[in-house]
Amino acid sequence: MKNKSALGVIFLTTFLDLLGFGLIIPILPAFAEELGASAMEIGLIAAIYALMNFSFSPFWGRMSDKHGRRPIIMISVLITAMAYLIFSQTSSILILVISRVFSGIGSANIGAAQAYVSDVSTPENRAKSMGIIGAAFGLGFVFGPPIGGFLKADFGIETLGYVAAGLSFMNFVVAYFLLPESLKEKNKDSKSSNIVISIIQQLKRPNISMLFYINLLFVSAFSMMQVTAVLLWKGHSFLNEKEIGFVFMFIGLSSALVQGLLVGPIAKKFGEKQMLAIGLTLLAIGLFAMPYFQGKLFIPWQFIAIGLIALANGFINPALLSLLTKMDGSKDLGKVTGLYQSFGSIGRIVGPAFGGLIYGIHFHLPYVIGPLLLLVGLFLSRKVAVVNTGLAVNE
Repeated sequence: MKNKSALGVIFLTTFLDLLGFGLIIPILPAFAEELGASAMEIGLIAAIYALMNFSFSPFWGRMSDKHGRRPIIMISVLITAMAYLIFSQTSSILILVISRVFSGIGSANIGAAQAYVSDVSTPENRAKSMGIIGAAFGLGFVFGPPIGGFLKADFGIETLGYVAAGLSFMNFVVAYFLLPESLKEKNKDSKSSNIVISIIQQLKRPNISMLFYINLLFVSAFSMMQVTAVLLWKGHSFLNEKEIGFVFMFIGLSSALVQGLLVGPIAKKFGEKQMLAIGLTLLAIGLFAMPYFQGKLFIPWQFIAIGLIALANGFINPALLSLLTKMDGSKDLGKVTGLYQSFGSIGRIVGPAFGGLIYGIHFHLPYVIGPLLLLVGLFLSRKVAVVNTGLAVNE
């Protein structure tokens, strides 16, 4: 298998997947409000998506170990397309909830996609390969939000849903014709197990558990920023929704550039463990600085803080995933990466809820608690022993 070709196709499928996701996310809270949802119900709708991710990431990962990465990616993409078609017909909160349930199930395929990247990457190039996939994530968030806002404003929710569904169907066609199978030896003995029990089993593995905990702390801190940043910028720098959209675009573009261009050289020079430590440190500094640079200080100082956050995010994700896939040499790699994503999804459920709560007490609190969580993650990262037991790459 030609690694560059396979990575290129998985990059395209991931980008199309995240582009569709990016179309919906910016308009979702306001649209739910138009349907009569309260602030609490909007939070629960967001939590349902993360809960489906939590529940189904290990399932898709395990199925990819058993049946191959390619069919699982294709099936999950079709489910995502169906979710967007349902979304296009949304006229009530119930239909919106149903669409988010199916969208959360379909998008939980990230563990299978990451296992695919591991299959076609050599251990020394794995961080760079994970960075390329991270760049697809970033680019999806760069182009998705402004396009989604334009479609909703000028053409309505039905057209927006059809466009997102069309992107998913395009994704399926690309995968069907161009995505080769990456798994050389399928694990037909992969057994279904309770997700909580499966996660506990992984947490009993010293090195793997460290990476799980670091990811949870990272996702929680980052999610607290995501849910409160809009409130911070609107309330203290008086930005409108269009300006806030461009700020998020800047974050996505910066993160994509970092993961596409810098991760490979940095990992090669310092190693994934040191890259992880650098990322956690930069993220803690960037988050702590955010509330202090508002109003007249927004340009350029807030953009410097945001730049640090984007740089850090570009380092942390590929480093964690590269370390995880190197340490796990089992035939259940897809299952393990799925459980890793599920455990991180707890942060996407708890982080926004807790961040919103403490922001209401004082707007500085999410930007103090978040860095403290990252410092704990930094401490844990020093205890990670780098062991390469990864499976050989499929040629």
